[in-house]
Amino acid sequence: MDNVHTLERKAPLITPPPAAEAFYSEVLQLMAKSEIPFLVSGTYALASYTGIDRPTKDVDVFAKAGDALKMLHYFKSQGFDVEIVDERWLYRVTRGELFVDIITNMPTVTTHVTDEWFVNAPESELFGAKVRLVPPTQFVWSKIFVQDHHRYDMADVAHMILKCHEAIDWKRLLSHMELYWEVLLIALLNFRFVYPSERHCVPRWLMDELLERLHDQKDIKGPGRRVCRGRIFSPRDYAVDVDQWGFSDAVGNLEEQYGE
Repeated sequence: MDNVHTLERKAPLITPPPAAEAFYSEVLQLMAKSEIPFLVSGTYALASYTGIDRPTKDVDVFAKAGDALKMLHYFKSQGFDVEIVDERWLYRVTRGELFVDIITNMPTVTTHVTDEWFVNAPESELFGAKVRLVPPTQFVWSKIFVQDHHRYDMADVAHMILKCHEAIDWKRLLSHMELYWEVLLIALLNFRFVYPSERHCVPRWLMDELLERLHDQKDIKGPGRRVCRGRIFSPRDYAVDVDQWGFSDAVGNLEEQYGE
């Protein structure tokens, strides 16, 4: 059995309008009743972990892709409107203009929900429902790529490191970020700049490892073509790079490598 603990703070202070609160309460209690695994993320998870309260337009939950479909089927049978907003990552339970998002993956990079996300996920209480939260490690992983001029979540990452650094599995986070280790380094440097007195919150071995990779990289020739990976952060902000400025989204291709 998972080693689940309960957060002392059971309910964020965020108070949505009465109709929204009633909707969220009904949906979350039905989700808990369904016994389909899910994890609360977004603003309400951040509030539970850090105490930061801010307005939000919805509730975000994470689930495995197959379970998200089961969730939609379940809520449709309960008389709710449901939709697949984007089959790659986003499903939704709605009532009028109110909605709860069911997220299975991040839209621009593969950060999909697996059974691993549920291990040691802490319990909390939200709108009268007993729920489990996305663990700190996966919370940071899911936020670190949200860097759009309409939404930039690096402050959330910094606050989670500040408040939950002892609960973050840093080796697992590095494993998740192997292909994007520079993004992790950027986030950690951002944290160090924001909180110079709290640099100890990030393990020394991790900074040493990432800086060593940066040192090793500097004398290695870059890609043979102009590459922009900015669309991982924001497809719309970096569309001009690919559409007009001649940058490629990816490094190389099989035709060039194998001459086929």
